[in-house]
Amino acid sequence: MLKDIGPILSALRKHRLTASLVVLEIALTCAIVCNAVFLISDRLSILDTPSGIDEANVVHIVTSDIGRHGDDHARAEADLAALRAIPGVAAATITNSLPLGDTSWGSSLNVTPNQASSTVDVKNFYGEGVGETLGTRLVAGRYFEPGEYVWLDDLVTGKAKPSPVIVITQGLARHLFGDASALGRSVWLGSSNTEMRVIGVVDHLASAGGVDRSVVEFSTWQPWRETTATNGSFIIRSQPGQADRVLALAVEKLKQIDPRRVIVKKEKFKAVRDERFAGDRAMAGLLAAVCVILLVVTALGIVGLASFWVGQRRRQIGVRRALGARRVDILRYFQTENFLLASMGIVLGMALAYGVNLFLMREYELPRLPLFYLPLGAVLLWLLGQIAVFAPAMRAASVPPVVATRG
Repeated sequence: MLKDIGPILSALRKHRLTASLVVLEIALTCAIVCNAVFLISDRLSILDTPSGIDEANVVHIVTSDIGRHGDDHARAEADLAALRAIPGVAAATITNSLPLGDTSWGSSLNVTPNQASSTVDVKNFYGEGVGETLGTRLVAGRYFEPGEYVWLDDLVTGKAKPSPVIVITQGLARHLFGDASALGRSVWLGSSNTEMRVIGVVDHLASAGGVDRSVVEFSTWQPWRETTATNGSFIIRSQPGQADRVLALAVEKLKQIDPRRVIVKKEKFKAVRDERFAGDRAMAGLLAAVCVILLVVTALGIVGLASFWVGQRRRQIGVRRALGARRVDILRYFQTENFLLASMGIVLGMALAYGVNLFLMREYELPRLPLFYLPLGAVLLWLLGQIAVFAPAMRAASVPPVVATRG
């Protein structure tokens, strides 16, 4: 193999333009494929974001009311009482948003009063018994007691004051207090500077309105009762395996209570997750298609170049065969030539891949490309090159020595 390198480089110098185009094609493919595969892996890893809830048994119903119905509090309590009475329902409530949902209510959270800048931004969940209804797992402390809940609309109008208690996620507790226990610690909520005492910690609860993995679990619960009049929606947790039946019965029950009620959305939690990550799946699929197209185009380019050179060198190959070169020697020559071209393209491609990643980091705040993607890309392109050149190389190896005697 080493003895062929000198003649190969000499031959390539005579075809600088063609060889340079192949090297450039391989370099661009290496740069784009390395970054694309990394982005695909990054997008697919987001799909496994834990919601922290009993996904298999949670259903979601969004309604819209036509006109006013008097006492919104009494109506909400009547709706929930009817839903909880349905056979197979484990729990039900009205909440402002759903983990991984498209509607979110946020605020800032501070660890000292009157801070000039907030410690962290969080997404807030409201609703009576929302933690129990979602099926979250409490790892410390407790959920809210019935007497701690107040109606959200009463808070807005000033008829009630918030109970100074809050439940947070384990990830948020770690961010705020490190390894120390969060129970009994105080936090201050938003611009109102309201002091809240942490009474419970759950292991996971994904935020709504977006998935940034660094802050996806910066979520809180506050003891505020919701009504459908304040844009709340119903969440119901069924007994295991009864989600479909419970969803149908719940919709029927709500329509029975108020025939004028419009059912805007009825879905199992899987639909919420699918909707949240639809864009990530689409991007991963698009990037995968781009990778396949680039690899196919690169392979076709290598096949075309090798076939062209075989046609140009038939007499030279025949001379080598007549001088004693074996078929395996001819095959190895073309494979070595392709390996050298691929190696030059890969070296240039690695530098380009790093440059592309720096651009993406600066402009789009994407993470740094892990270095192990570069050798993986190199191996892939080396293999692709050897596979692509094999058929033309076999044709070259089949050239008979008698070709050397032809004019």
